[in-house]
Amino acid sequence: MSADLYQLAFTVLQPGFEGTSAPGWLRRALGEGLGGAVLFARNFPDDDLIPQLRAENPDVVIAIDEEGGVVTRLEAVTGSSFPGNRALGVADDVKLTERVGAQIGRMLARKDITLDYAPSVDVNANPANPVIGIRSFGPDADLVARHSAAYVRGVQGAGVAACAKHFPGHGDTITDSHLALPTVHASREELFARDLPPFRAAIEAGVRSVMCGHLLIPALDPEHPATLSRTILTDLLRGELGFDGMLVTDAIEMKAVAAMYSPGEIAVRALNAGVDAICVGISTERSLYELRDAIAAAVRSGELPEERLAEAAARVRAVAEWYGGQRRDTGEDADAGLEAARAALTTTGSATLTTGPQVVEVNTRHNQAVDPSTPTGVAAALAAVLPGTTTVKLAGEGELPPFDERPVVLVVHDAARNAWVRDRIAEAVRLRPDVIVIDTGIPDTPAGAAYLSTHGISRVSAQAAAEWLTRS
Repeated sequence: MSADLYQLAFTVLQPGFEGTSAPGWLRRALGEGLGGAVLFARNFPDDDLIPQLRAENPDVVIAIDEEGGVVTRLEAVTGSSFPGNRALGVADDVKLTERVGAQIGRMLARKDITLDYAPSVDVNANPANPVIGIRSFGPDADLVARHSAAYVRGVQGAGVAACAKHFPGHGDTITDSHLALPTVHASREELFARDLPPFRAAIEAGVRSVMCGHLLIPALDPEHPATLSRTILTDLLRGELGFDGMLVTDAIEMKAVAAMYSPGEIAVRALNAGVDAICVGISTERSLYELRDAIAAAVRSGELPEERLAEAAARVRAVAEWYGGQRRDTGEDADAGLEAARAALTTTGSATLTTGPQVVEVNTRHNQAVDPSTPTGVAAALAAVLPGTTTVKLAGEGELPPFDERPVVLVVHDAARNAWVRDRIAEAVRLRPDVIVIDTGIPDTPAGAAYLSTHGISRVSAQAAAEWLTRS
């Protein structure tokens, strides 16, 4: 009984780890029944890693955040081959979104990755949102719903499980749940009309997994964050929306919940609320086994019904079985990402570059969902066609550097959300009226000789902007 209980407890855990090879403790845990692992940019590029994991447990659910755009793990160093959700929403071509989803799915399938923690189906209703923003398809529920379904069809059509997140919707927040607990102040009626339709659409499209967000939503449950709320996860998601797939938490070390309870308490409370898998972005041997033991102890004490744990483990295994039964899509659609980036590019004014510019990156800070090594890519894309291109990155909210006689390209992010960024744009326009502004996030009122909005941070978004600026 004890061994079986420990195995059930291990099955529902999805830990992250350091290094490009599987540490011994992780291999041992996989051999003892650990059901999942989550990969980050820090774990690549070693191609032997995933075979090491599967050698210990062939059915391990290997998960990754590969949204495309600014949140990429496999392409964090070079920038993503896909422009991200906001760009897809601006292009508003559902077939193109499905093609992008399929190509992301193929990329993961080639790596033997089971589950993509994507797409973000949050409706970015609050322009001041610090953590969703361009990760959302947009601010309109219908737009987000149809592109969420298309993305799910694409990824899963390639044989990889998709995951709609962050239930019941992280779009109307002004707090990053990595740092504190956000509160969504919408009414129940507004939530059902705005935030839930994309989840309904993803469920109707057959999404295999849903990730819940660390969100306090008083209209649904005034006491508990969604991650720990049976009312939200069991009554609403399971009961009213009819979802019967695997429900996974956002990373439990995020301060939104970690400031309230210990990891073991979070895991037990989440399982009781209806969660099936516990994502732990940062794990060690000690913390992983402590989590397992806390879950097992909760079953022994009667705090967590064994039937609930067994149900959760069965849903995790169902994802692994689904993945194992898929025929991998071996096709290739290498141009889908660049086509989407080109379709999403919006421009005001006119400018053409014929010599290498001075590129000034004004806002290089991102939220904690973004790997810090992820480049904007603009300078590299321009340097590839214009020798002599140079780059200056401002430190924090630093002042603009001196401009010389060369053309100036100002790369900013989310000017609509950051007053200090708008101040730098205004200053640059005053000093150099011919400045070219490229906003990689949610743009503000156009300024400068030309104002380009890529609506995403990716290698292909930067390439689309460079193409437009160097067109003949």
